[in-house]
Amino acid sequence: MPLPQKLGRRLLVGVLFGVLVYAGIAVWSDASAIAEAFTRLPLWVLPVACGLSFANYCIRFLKWQRYCALLDIRLATGTSFLIYLSGMTLSVTPGKMGEVFKSWLVKQVTGVRIHHSAPIVVAERFTDLLGYLILVAVGGLSTAPEYAWVFWSLLAACGVALVVLSSPRCTRFVVNSVARLPVVDRLAPRVEGAFASTRILLAPREIVLPTVVSVLGWGCECTGFWIIANAVVPDSLPWLYAVFAFAFSAVAGAAAIIAPGGLVITEGLLGSLLRPRYQPVLERTLALAGDAAREAARAQAAAAVILARLCTLWFAVAVGFAATALFTRHHGNVQESAD
Repeated sequence: MPLPQKLGRRLLVGVLFGVLVYAGIAVWSDASAIAEAFTRLPLWVLPVACGLSFANYCIRFLKWQRYCALLDIRLATGTSFLIYLSGMTLSVTPGKMGEVFKSWLVKQVTGVRIHHSAPIVVAERFTDLLGYLILVAVGGLSTAPEYAWVFWSLLAACGVALVVLSSPRCTRFVVNSVARLPVVDRLAPRVEGAFASTRILLAPREIVLPTVVSVLGWGCECTGFWIIANAVVPDSLPWLYAVFAFAFSAVAGAAAIIAPGGLVITEGLLGSLLRPRYQPVLERTLALAGDAAREAARAQAAAAVILARLCTLWFAVAVGFAATALFTRHHGNVQESAD
């Protein structure tokens, strides 16, 4: 395995948890109807959806390159791309913070300390969240007003976080507090260095363009979901509603930091947003009514959710694992690193 033992165990736990989640979905829905939906799917759908996901990675790689340049981290483009993709191996860790794994690889290649490069992950996640919130707004928050409080709460939280992280007074307070604590006091210089890097990456002039890049990148995955959803139940989902449903579900999964890869939260919300769109179409095309229509909609929504997550979350994990294997071939085994 190209991963160190500790990280390999974390990945295995995430994979096993995912298997349990999808087994639970199959039990809760109609497993045979889900399987039938899989067999009816046109062969081109999954490759196209995975291709759109990979386009997302390529687009958002531009952010990684910009952030590395801002922190004066010098990497050959090919090596940088491998490191960037490798971070997705641990997407099924809580809060995606397994992506700090990229900082391990950067240190192995360049010697740059982890506390200097790790804030790139914070900046990536922050601008990704802003990008998702823009997609939610564009997709039409008015279509599900009962969830508006989540949108506005996260937008407000982003504003507060930006103010805190850009305030020297606030960061100095945190650094001084760490310096006064026993045991961890020696980490104060690293915390200060991490805050310094974060202020560079999240300077006001560096927010807009990375956020636009996130909108374009994640918009590709939203489009992949739209293709899958309409392949499972034809003519059921307008593109804007698909953008809203996928982006909002991803935001909710990201907000639940303890959920690895947003598992359970994202699947549950995405399914609940699909079912009301599927049911009238199934009633009209299959002449179903009442409980039969609801059961059919639940099974078809479950199939679409599983396929969408396969082409987004789990495709990312597979790409990251392959990139890590290539990295080890060129740069040696990944070393468990302490900053």
